[in-house]
Amino acid sequence: MQSEIGNKKTRLVILGGGESGVGAAILAKDLGMDVFLSDYGNIPEKYVKILDNENIAFEQGGHTPELILNATEIVKSPGIPPTAPIMQSIYNKGIPVISEIEFAGRYTDSKMVCITGSNGKTTTTMLTYHILHKAGIDVGLAGNVGRSLALQVAREPHKVYVIELSSFQLENMYQFKANIAVILNITPDHLDRYDYKMQNYVNAKFRIIRNQTTADALIYWKDDPVISEQLHHIHTDARMLPFTDNSFEPFPGFEGAYLDTFGKIVFDTRKGEMEIPTQELSLKGKHNLYNSMAAGLSACLLNIRREDIRRALEDFEGVEHRLEYTATKHGAVYINDSKATNVNSCWYALESMPDTKSTVLILGGKDKGNDYTEIESLVSRKVKAIVCMGKDNSKLLDFFTGKVPRIFNTHSMQEAVDKCVETARKGDTVLLSPCCASFDLFSSYEDRGRQFKDTVNAIKDN
Repeated sequence: MQSEIGNKKTRLVILGGGESGVGAAILAKDLGMDVFLSDYGNIPEKYVKILDNENIAFEQGGHTPELILNATEIVKSPGIPPTAPIMQSIYNKGIPVISEIEFAGRYTDSKMVCITGSNGKTTTTMLTYHILHKAGIDVGLAGNVGRSLALQVAREPHKVYVIELSSFQLENMYQFKANIAVILNITPDHLDRYDYKMQNYVNAKFRIIRNQTTADALIYWKDDPVISEQLHHIHTDARMLPFTDNSFEPFPGFEGAYLDTFGKIVFDTRKGEMEIPTQELSLKGKHNLYNSMAAGLSACLLNIRREDIRRALEDFEGVEHRLEYTATKHGAVYINDSKATNVNSCWYALESMPDTKSTVLILGGKDKGNDYTEIESLVSRKVKAIVCMGKDNSKLLDFFTGKVPRIFNTHSMQEAVDKCVETARKGDTVLLSPCCASFDLFSSYEDRGRQFKDTVNAIKDN
């Protein structure tokens, strides 16, 4: 493997000692670069051991400017905001900054299936990987899920990669190209990162189509107003494959997926058509219909056999922390949707609840400039009580007080679940779908979801 950006004198500095940073460090080492990794916080012990075993120089607990600002190039963790002091120093020196995905992409010719969206991208990424893996394709899983793309390129190469990409990762991608790009939806999220300007967030998401040619494809939700508006203002050479749950007669040359009048998904590409009844999909709910359409179209474009696609769509088991059944306690069903870290994701969860005012909804966490009017009508139709769970619930309390029969202010998982037990009755659903990031009380949405499941499972049955 030869370095494309230099030789042994190339100094690559990596900011962030997590999965992506350590993977980038290993790839850089294998390329013969002078590598240094710096993390402002503490590096998890498993990654410290890897860095030590690989003899890669690193620091943690702070950044040493003289060891960073002499870099030829910087690979930045997506979680580090551009406003961080060290980033300002890097920009002032004019040092190029790229993402781990951009870096890894330079050293592989594998096909890239890249998936982004405000909601559903993890499920769609996992489902796409599941289809390809079950079909016998040599496929790797990377990005926000799976292992570092850079590490896989260096040590465990695959012919195809399925990559979940957040807007943060897309910010520092320039020459990287997706052979298949998927944009599921775009709704307000992370606006605190984007100067509270929605267009800045939209622009970041649409970086996924950079460098695409006529040999590549863009799969997108036809009925998303933000995507539709953006497509009016940009040009792409990629094949356009929309998906929709609205029945329509496909016009000559149409490629995409739609729902026919008999309740079947039709996948229509140049290779022909395939159909699958919606009741045979393993994932239920309207949002999962879209996820299945996007994953199925990606598989069709990769020439996966129809029977393999159909079988995989029928037996996929879903994603942890996304509308995940947890337990039934005292006749009430508890659902873990901790991955709902924005308002639109909660909207999808509520949309799948019954119209019987039988839902106890747990909301709260680190607010990212949320506008709760999006779920207001669903809450009024479906929710009997809201349990606010966070360090500061004042915004939620101000908005929803008087709009639901009961509302509670809690500051821990145990306190929140206790209120749910007190409120929920047989036949009700307790839904953890917080609308917010987890970082006020928890280390991650996974931590929040696990604590919810542990607390619920500890409820005594009598």
